[in-house]
Amino acid sequence: MPWSTRQLADLADTTVNTIRHYHHLGLLDEPERRHNGYKQYEVRHLVSLLRIRRLAELGVPLSQIGDVSADTDSTQGVLRNLDAELQRRIERLKKARTDIAAILRARASADVPAGFESVASRLSEADSSMIHIYGQLYDQNALADVQKMVEADTDDVSADIDRLPADADEETRKLLVERLARILTQNLIDYPWISDPASHLSKSGYVTAQTLVDAMSELYNPAQLAVIVQAGTLAQDRVCAMQKQSEKADGAPAPRRA
Repeated sequence: MPWSTRQLADLADTTVNTIRHYHHLGLLDEPERRHNGYKQYEVRHLVSLLRIRRLAELGVPLSQIGDVSADTDSTQGVLRNLDAELQRRIERLKKARTDIAAILRARASADVPAGFESVASRLSEADSSMIHIYGQLYDQNALADVQKMVEADTDDVSADIDRLPADADEETRKLLVERLARILTQNLIDYPWISDPASHLSKSGYVTAQTLVDAMSELYNPAQLAVIVQAGTLAQDRVCAMQKQSEKADGAPAPRRA
C-alpha cells in the first residue's frame, strides 16, 4: 500500500520537512502522485530514506551521501576522513568533560581560562582576561609556567593591585611596586624564557607585543599599569645586577696561597 509523506516520515522516525529537504538535495527520488496530487511512496522510497538516515547518523555530510550510497571509489576515503573527524570530536568532548569537572571541583567561573581552575579565586577580572589572551599568544609550556606563577603568589599582591584606584597616591603605588617586583624577580629567575619568549610564541613577536600593550592599556587603569610597568623594570634591573655579580664572581682570580 502506498504511503503519504506523513506516513513515510512516521515509519522512518523522521519529519516531513526532512523528507522534503532530501528531495530538494536530490538524495531521495520523487514518487509518483495520485490523481488528487498526493505523493505515493513505495518500499523503495522507504529503504532509500532509511539508508540516507543511517549514513546521516554516522555523520556523513549530506553533500557526500550520494557518493557514499553509490559506493564510489571515494567512499573509503570519505569514511576514513569521517572516522578521523569523529576521533578529534571525541577528544574535544573528553577534554571538555575534564575541564568541566575541574571547574566544578574548584567552584570556579565557567569561563575561567583552561588549566587555571584551581587558582581561579586568585585571578582578578583583568588577570583572567590577560590569561585568555596569553592562551592565543604563547604555547602550552608557557601557560603551564604562568599557572605556577599564580600558584606561587602567596602575597595576594594581584588582589591589591586590582583594588588600586586610578588616583592612588604615590606612596601606595611605591609599596605595590616593591611587592610586585619581588615576585617578578623570582619569576624571571625561575622562568628565564620570560626575558626572551621567542621560542614560546604562537604568533609573531610584533603581533604578540602589540596585542599585550593594547590589552594592558585597556584592562588596567593608569595607576595599575604604572605599578606593573615599574615593577617589571625594577625586576629586570635586579636580575641583570645579579647576573653581573655572578659573572664577576666567576671571573675573579683564585686567591693566592701563603
